Amino acid sequence: MRNERVLVTGGGSGIGRAVALACAHRGAKLAVVDTDAEAAADVASSAIAAGAPRAVGLWCDVSSESSVSKAYDRASEAIGVPSRIFANAGIEVNAQLHEFEPESWRRVLDVNLVGTFLTCREGLRRLVETASPGSIVCTSSPSAFVGFAGGGNSAYAASKGGVSAFVRAAALDYAPLGIRVNAVVPGATDTPMLVTGATEEERATGRDQIRIAARTQIPLGRLARAAEIAAAVVWLLSDESSYVTGSNLVCDGGLMAKSANTF
Repeated sequence: MRNERVLVTGGGSGIGRAVALACAHRGAKLAVVDTDAEAAADVASSAIAAGAPRAVGLWCDVSSESSVSKAYDRASEAIGVPSRIFANAGIEVNAQLHEFEPESWRRVLDVNLVGTFLTCREGLRRLVETASPGSIVCTSSPSAFVGFAGGGNSAYAASKGGVSAFVRAAALDYAPLGIRVNAVVPGATDTPMLVTGATEEERATGRDQIRIAARTQIPLGRLARAAEIAAAVVWLLSDESSYVTGSNLVCDGGLMAKSANTF
């Protein structure tokens, strides 16, 4: 991926950060996009130290059309038109469906699904205008395919189910132009999002409890490391996966295979 131009949303932490640094190690130019501008800038600095010839950190709210467009304009000025795009930004809000506030429900879909659409649309517009091939990877979830025993996951599941369906449709539309569109489906990964909604006091304890539960609930017996998911994403972004499009690459330690065996 030397000198490829990569844009990563949600790049300030977790899987997005790991993907940005993995691309940097391969010599790619990076635009790291996040609602936390400081975190994005920090990752961009780390990317340069890791081998990226250029890297820029950008603030962006992916649910805003104008914000996404401006981020692409600034990215294109800094590193060139992105040809490898990781639409990863996402949030999770959990509640029982009968107690879900419409504003919270819409916010999850606005960030996870509409944000994925806007990120991909802006990237595709530029690739089509320049007649350039490319690769787009979106972040889905096992909740797009199976229910979670913990419950309260309806908004997140709906958003990620939409992402996986979106990927299949977009892949067919843009295959004739040499633009591939795929999704990565990460299982439980040891990132800050793992304990979304927890208080500071609950986070350390909560993460330990999740690790313990993973030993029995996940066939491989542990949480994923962000770098493991990043390896799958980088493969999809790179030409190593040149015959792969419209796919959902599952990286979940066997969680979905186990769920399928219950039927």
